[in-house]
Amino acid sequence: MAELDRKALTKKAKRGFRGYPVVTVVFYGPDDQRATKVAVSVVLAAGAEPAIVERWFSEEDARRDAAIAKRILVFVQQHSARTVALADRIFGCPHEEGVDYEGQWCPQCPFWMRRDRFTGERIH
Repeated sequence: MAELDRKALTKKAKRGFRGYPVVTVVFYGPDDQRATKVAVSVVLAAGAEPAIVERWFSEEDARRDAAIAKRILVFVQQHSARTVALADRIFGCPHEEGVDYEGQWCPQCPFWMRRDRFTGERIH
């Protein structure tokens, strides 16, 4: 993300939980080095499913894309987010099971095959 916008988001996330609505920002990519997708959602209450989800894509890296960073900040403001939860790593494959592929593993992203998306560790 652009440095200033990334800093603004990081600052909001570091404030911790301040109530609802909560905006979550999660990055996805073909491996753990390049984020080609960011999913941003609004959760309105504890235990609720996201009410709104936006996705933006980048050919390079969504974390360093100034236009995407600006859109995320606008999204946070539009939905009056009291809390921002920002993922600290790439969270898995950018493709969606049942939409982009069928089966347990995405054939386009072999890096994530048999890998825990929370830790990045291989699953045996």
